Amino acid sequence: MAKTNYSYEKRQKELAKKKKKDEKKQRKQEKADTPVNDDGTPIPQADE
Repeated sequence: MAKTNYSYEKRQKELAKKKKKDEKKQRKQEKADTPVNDDGTPIPQADE
């Protein structure tokens, strides 16, 4: 019977965790860059 490669599984889990963290960081950055009205709705920006 084949032996389970725990280090591979751990590495894959760490990569998935890092990817999720980076995506969350990017969403927060985009949200911070978007100007909002007093009621919390985003202000539409004109394309130039």
